[in-house]
Amino acid sequence: MRKTMVELALLFPVLLVCIPVLLLLTGGFMSRSELREGLGPVFTGMGDYIRWSLVPDYPTFENYKKMLFETPQFFVLFWNSVKMTGCILAGQLLVGVPAAWAFAVYRFPMEKALFTMYVVLMLLPFQVVMLSNYLVLDRLHLMNTQWAVIAPAIFSTFPVFICYGGFKQIPAAMLESARMDGAGELLVFLKIGLPLGKGGILSAITLGFLEYWNLMEQPLAFLESKELWPLSLYLPEISWQQAGYAFAASVITLVPPVFVFLMGQDYLEQGIVYAGLKG
Repeated sequence: MRKTMVELALLFPVLLVCIPVLLLLTGGFMSRSELREGLGPVFTGMGDYIRWSLVPDYPTFENYKKMLFETPQFFVLFWNSVKMTGCILAGQLLVGVPAAWAFAVYRFPMEKALFTMYVVLMLLPFQVVMLSNYLVLDRLHLMNTQWAVIAPAIFSTFPVFICYGGFKQIPAAMLESARMDGAGELLVFLKIGLPLGKGGILSAITLGFLEYWNLMEQPLAFLESKELWPLSLYLPEISWQQAGYAFAASVITLVPPVFVFLMGQDYLEQGIVYAGLKG
């Protein structure tokens, strides 16, 4: 009986999380008239409560048809998100993974102080560093280019923190044994560090994708041209009269993050473990 009560208590927050997703799925298949009737009280102030059914009265693919075949702007912004997210993750692999390896394996002056500074920088919200980023990007003539979003994210400290935990779990004796067998530092990194630390690396990639696919503040601050915006800024451009398109666009936007999350779920758990075992 007690177990059943606990399961029911845990089921309630699960439903709260799932209900918005169910509303998106059903709203994408509703006609404009049905959405206007159901959402009218919210936007017009007429009526007391919205009316919503989990199964549309007259399902239609009109919203998805218009979004996928008649809205080229959607695909421009979708491709912008793909480019920016891909470049950011690739850059973080080239910059953050070697940095994490250096912090985890080598000993040098001010090592702990530098790593502590990395952690502190990771905790700073975007609003704190926005002005300094703006001044640097403006001096480099990168404003209103997608590199204004990509470049600062490449040097984010978060992937260094996550990958550091994975590399730290590699036994020092194994690395020393490889060096005694004649392996150089680069070979040790490629043959031992990357294979054994892939859990932290893939965890950083998964978390990074989920973050950068949904970027909003940085593009709004650094990109003036709307044709450079990522897909995350497309939805605010849709008025309530086009609510069906908004639901359909939201569902399509959710597909890549859901796919990446399902593929990297195990590595996310490893990343959480590594973060707790750091140092």
